[in-house]
Amino acid sequence: MSQQSPRRGSTAWALVITSVAGFMAALDNLVVTTALPSIREDLGGSLPDLEWTVSAYTLTFAVLLMFGAALGDRFGRRRMFVAGLAVFTLASAAAAAAPGIDSLIAARAVQGAGAAVMMPLTLTLLTAAVPEARRGMAYGIWGAVNGLAVASGPLVGGTLTEHISWQWIFWLNVPLGLALIPLARLRLAESHGTGAPLDLPGTLLASGGLFGIVYGLVRGPVDGWTGPAVLAGLVAGTALLTGFVVYSTRAKNPMLPMRLFRSRAFAGINAASLLMFLGMFGSIFLLSQYLQGVLGYSPTEAGLRMLPWTGMPMIVAPIAGILSDRIGGRPVVAVGLFLQALGLAWFAVIVTTDVSYATQLPALIISGVGMALFFAPASNLVMSSVRRKEQGIASGANNALREVGGALGIAVMASIFSAQGGYETAQSFVDGLRPALVVGSAAVALAGVAALVVPARRPNRPGESATDAGRPAEPVLETAS
Repeated sequence: MSQQSPRRGSTAWALVITSVAGFMAALDNLVVTTALPSIREDLGGSLPDLEWTVSAYTLTFAVLLMFGAALGDRFGRRRMFVAGLAVFTLASAAAAAAPGIDSLIAARAVQGAGAAVMMPLTLTLLTAAVPEARRGMAYGIWGAVNGLAVASGPLVGGTLTEHISWQWIFWLNVPLGLALIPLARLRLAESHGTGAPLDLPGTLLASGGLFGIVYGLVRGPVDGWTGPAVLAGLVAGTALLTGFVVYSTRAKNPMLPMRLFRSRAFAGINAASLLMFLGMFGSIFLLSQYLQGVLGYSPTEAGLRMLPWTGMPMIVAPIAGILSDRIGGRPVVAVGLFLQALGLAWFAVIVTTDVSYATQLPALIISGVGMALFFAPASNLVMSSVRRKEQGIASGANNALREVGGALGIAVMASIFSAQGGYETAQSFVDGLRPALVVGSAAVALAGVAALVVPARRPNRPGESATDAGRPAEPVLETAS
């Protein structure tokens, strides 16, 4: 089946709309962390309540991502993207206007649900709008914006809290959302997936399983890993996900076809994504606190000093996208992951109670280049490892695994930090931070190994598709005629 080439104007609009929407969704993962003291002062609440202002978003975002992608495939990707964006925008306004901690937590949960519908469809809509020859560059820009959002959440949250108020963390989303909704309706083309009926049993099994595991991961450091609720969440979540895998191997129209994981490309890049976010999320979570609590920087000062790391994707990621078009995504992703692992290991070696910024700078730059090299080619590999009509499923699965990896990273690295150190003194913080960074570095290095599992790009043999060959298709496969 032939497909009309996207027009350049529609390509530019699609890139702007999907990148800004992705920025909003990714930013809210960690944007609240530096604002928690101000939120507690204004709204009250215990420490577990404050924890939930972060984890409520992560939970609903992670567990509904694949369902959001399935809704887009079934009812129209543009239509569901606009609906998710509207929910996210309204929930952001509700969070900003929340009169108490309970209403803030509820608004954050709804915000995560809207992001779960919106986020996986950004990449699918962008892929449909961009000509194949320019997808590497488009993915590079999209990846740069999203990577910057994830990494700069503490900076944005700290700056707004310090200079205006914590409510502006959420008010910031409202004008952006109100501007994007009509633009999306006017400038994005509608598309659908396979047209198969919604897989409700699979959705319930996957959502319930992810909820149990993510709940256990985010509550483990607070309630203790042997707490009844934590153990119940982890055990029940594992059982439900096992049931989801068994069910999906037998279902006629599963939400996530298990056959996709037979592809080394799809399995390898998803394993790499999970491990990358595990190491990166946990490291940013602890290092942002280290810069403020140990080295004495204000939230704004800490964020500015992390710019060689967090801002690097804006410079390097578009170049990484071009490289992935020319030499394939695997070598670019692998190099980026190993550089990120090196940067975190460097931090683990130099971290002290009074380390100078000049000593930190090489580790920040190496980490930034590594993170930037990962984002765009990884997105390209995910989307090109499946057939066109399965790209919504692939995007949802990859984003869900990234979110689970982020929750796992914060939980595991915070647990190691608590076991080896604490907040009592600057030295005890460093004693806990160092082994946590070693674990984060090891996780990202293992992600690099997983990326090497992805087959190298080679020309198609006559009559053979890239998916049939068990490797990524570059450019993305045409739909079957």
